[in-house]
Amino acid sequence: MTLARFVRKNVYRNKLRFWLTVGSMAFSLALLSFLMSMWQAFYGNNLRSEQSAQRLIVRHKVSLTNLIPASYREKIRHVPGVMKVIPMNWFGGTYKDATQKNFFARFGTDPDEFFDVYPELEIPRDQLDAWKKDRAGAIADTELAKKYGWKLGDKIILQGDIYPIKLELTLRGIFIAKLPNNSLYFNEKYVEEGVPFAKGAAGFYGILVDSPQHVDQVSHDVDAMFANAPEPTRTETEKAFGLSFLAMLGNVKAFILIIASAAVFTILLVSGNTMAMSIRERTREVAVLKTMGFTRKVILAIFVGESATVGLIGGVLGSLFALLLITGGTKAPGAGNLFVIAQHAWKFTAPTAIGVAILAGFLSSAIPAYGASKTGIVEGLRHIG
Repeated sequence: MTLARFVRKNVYRNKLRFWLTVGSMAFSLALLSFLMSMWQAFYGNNLRSEQSAQRLIVRHKVSLTNLIPASYREKIRHVPGVMKVIPMNWFGGTYKDATQKNFFARFGTDPDEFFDVYPELEIPRDQLDAWKKDRAGAIADTELAKKYGWKLGDKIILQGDIYPIKLELTLRGIFIAKLPNNSLYFNEKYVEEGVPFAKGAAGFYGILVDSPQHVDQVSHDVDAMFANAPEPTRTETEKAFGLSFLAMLGNVKAFILIIASAAVFTILLVSGNTMAMSIRERTREVAVLKTMGFTRKVILAIFVGESATVGLIGGVLGSLFALLLITGGTKAPGAGNLFVIAQHAWKFTAPTAIGVAILAGFLSSAIPAYGASKTGIVEGLRHIG
């Protein structure tokens, strides 16, 4: 019998204890993997495109609800380091009805430069040209189009609320994003022609900077340009802009850290208690192994290997359960896009969670296993327990 097979046999020697331990670890690891995936969805950089580090968002300094003049666009163009500038207007409104299941982002923008600022988005050239030529045209994320069964040429009707107008859009293009953004874009001029107060104003501007190293300087220069204007600006990175909405919920980062730490602590308690109890019960077995010629190092390796194996199984099951929860969340009305991002993040966080489980198994067994390996043969054979 090989050492590996011997370890595997001992792992399953008490099936009830094994499954209870694995179940407890799997639950804690599922929570840890889920939280780490959400953390990456909120704060991670490895899911963002390279161009994201070169983009800035310019909005009104007071509030997003305050519009900024359209004249700012040309002034921003002349700031050193700025390559492209596009207006972005949140339309709001309703599609079909006002329920959360039919909620998605709807923006008015400039079709001529939109894909210059967001070059990571992929769209066939003929579809892009069709969108530019049609004032009432629109483009949609491929996952959004799949959700509603939209095809090129389909009519999409949005009833406005912020802007009192009904938009009768024609889908001219479907783009592919690295991470689905659940968004629809149309020509801002369509709204401006029907709503007087929308003319000459923008909700915010998206800027593409020539280099990530110039982002801070461009941000400072833009805000300095309008510091004394009636509508001062606040310029921030795309990531910071997104996190500003999350900040409204409170200190989410601290909450995730606390819960994740509690999950790891629970894993250590469960695995530590189980291994200590298992090793204590096998004191006489250790003595027998020694009489058969097993060295201290081999005995130590056996116990540590058993614990690491249990941790590995618990980690894999927990990570898969977390994926199941995240996948289910992608269907949640209003929050589905966040879970889609978390689903992509799981690919990076699952190995970490499994590694934590194995490490927890190793640490929890190291001390009791070391103590058991030092037990003398006579002392072990006399042990009653």
